[in-house]
Formats: sequence, C-alpha cells, structure tokens
Amino acid sequence: MKKICTIAFVGGILLSACSKTSLTDEQLLSPPDNQVANAANQSNQVHDIEFNQENLFPEGVVYDKFNNRFYVSSTTRGDIGIVGADGSYTPFITDPALIGSTGLEIDEARKLLYVSNSSAGSVGIYNINTGERVNFIDLKPLSPGAPFFINDIALDPQGNAYVTNSRTPVIYKISVDGTASIFFQDAAFATTGFGFNGVEYGNQNGGFLLVAFSVNNQVIKFPVANPASYNIVTLNAPLAGPDGLLLSKNGKDLIVVSNASGGNGRVTTFTSKNKWESGVAVNNFETGAVFPTTATTTGKSVFVLYAYLNRRAVGQSVYTIKQIPGTEKF
Repeated sequence: MKKICTIAFVGGILLSACSKTSLTDEQLLSPPDNQVANAANQSNQVHDIEFNQENLFPEGVVYDKFNNRFYVSSTTRGDIGIVGADGSYTPFITDPALIGSTGLEIDEARKLLYVSNSSAGSVGIYNINTGERVNFIDLKPLSPGAPFFINDIALDPQGNAYVTNSRTPVIYKISVDGTASIFFQDAAFATTGFGFNGVEYGNQNGGFLLVAFSVNNQVIKFPVANPASYNIVTLNAPLAGPDGLLLSKNGKDLIVVSNASGGNGRVTTFTSKNKWESGVAVNNFETGAVFPTTATTTGKSVFVLYAYLNRRAVGQSVYTIKQIPGTEKF
C-alpha cells in the first residue's frame, strides 16, 4: 500500500490529509498518458514516498527515468539504494570505496550515475542499469592538504561534470573522459562553515552554473566561459541554509531547498527574467523539521528528500521523498 497526501488552501490555511491507496508503482510514476496519474495531478494530490532503512541518513536523491526509480545516497554507509514508488528500498551500489555518499546526478545520454564521495574527496561513476563501477575520480591531488567535503554534481550536455567542495572554495570539473581539473577557485569564498553546496548547470547564454553558498545564504551564478565574472544572484526572499538546487529545463526557474543547518526546511521557487542577475520568489513550501536536502524531477513533478540529518545523534529509520505541488514545469 502507498501513502498519498492531499493538500489544499482553504481560507488561506494549508490543509492536508493522508490516506492509503492500492495504486501500483506504474500508476504513481507513469507515462503521461496514464489516466490515474493525470487525474491525480489535476486534483493536486501529493504522493509521499516513505521508505524505511535504519540510520541511512541519505543526502542525495535522483530519479532514473529509464528504470522508473529513485536512487538515494547514504552519509553513514556510502551505499546507494533504489527506492520504489511503493516505499521499497533495495541496495544497489555497495562499493567499499564509497565512505559517505552525498550528491547524485545522472548522465542520461550515457546511462551513468555520478556519486559524490564527501570527505573521501572523490567521485564515483556507475552504470545505472547494473551498478557496475565505470570510473572513480580522486580530486585530492588537485587541492593538496585541503579539507574535503565533496557535495554535489552538475552535468553539461557534453558530459562534463562540475563538482562542489563545501570545505574548500573550489569547484572542480571532470571531463567526459575522466580528466579532473579546477574550474573555479577563489580564497574570497574560504569559510570555516559550509561553503559551496548544491550546483545546477544551465545551458542558456553559453552555459552557466548556479551554486548555493550556504554559509552566506546566497546563490551564485558562474558563467562557464569565464567563471571569474560571477555574480551573486539578488533574491527578493531570504534563504536559510540553502542546500540543494534544481533548475528548470528552460533555465528560468530555480528551486532552492533550505534547511537552516538545523532541520527546519523550506522549498522556494524563484523565477528570473534577467539571466539570473536576480530572482523573484513565486512559490514557498514549508517542510517542518525534517532537514530537506535536495530535489529531483520525474519530468512531471518535483520531489524533495527529507533526510533528517538533524537526528543523526538519536537515530532515524523512516525517510520521505516528498512531492512538491506546483512544480510541473521542472
């Protein structure tokens, strides 16, 4: 049985109700012509996918459209697991080199899953159908002696990966052949807190990165051709510990997942009419104290991971991949 929650605004108040349903995985995450899914979208029903895995503490989630499933990482084990629409969890990648996995990204053209290997300072690349390791990139030689927390990954259409380090003010680039280099480095972004975090690639205007800079509650735009000419995006709504980002296909809308570094979360959608010189908030969704970390899209809806990292000291067994209403354009 699946759990389905429905939300609605009544008199300016957000109301929600949850119930069990016997819908299959295919009905919950289905092709556009599925009548049940279309009816659910039209009535603004929200599908919450809860899965149980003791002290997994996932930080990353990504949807695999080819296999109709979600992948989640694990900050405690490093393992990558498969989560089905029915809430089932199946181990997928158990590479011992993965110490603590965080951000995930899929190269759809090459059917590859990229995995951030946080404090180990590396990125693993795996076949999304088999889980077999294809490559493993060690980034530590590029920043000798520097602290590492490899956090998130974005891919451009050519298959180049851009990788953030939250402990050192560096963004790395991994070419499609596996060659690693420094894309951007500037001591002005050095911090004792969490620096560069979520990253997204936009293919418009010659290509650009949008990067969350958590410690200063900012989103920064880096033109790919000249990252030194970056600008801090002016936003009309405050951020509180921005973590994961999700950019729309047309590059004009951005979801920012914030967690205030303590659990209380917010999912804010911004839109820009000036190529991300600035952004205007058009939607806001409060999550409560669930430590949301990042977002992914099925092509029809956006889902946000409730990671509960604020409960690592006491333990957690149930996690949620939460559908966010009003995000069909992503």
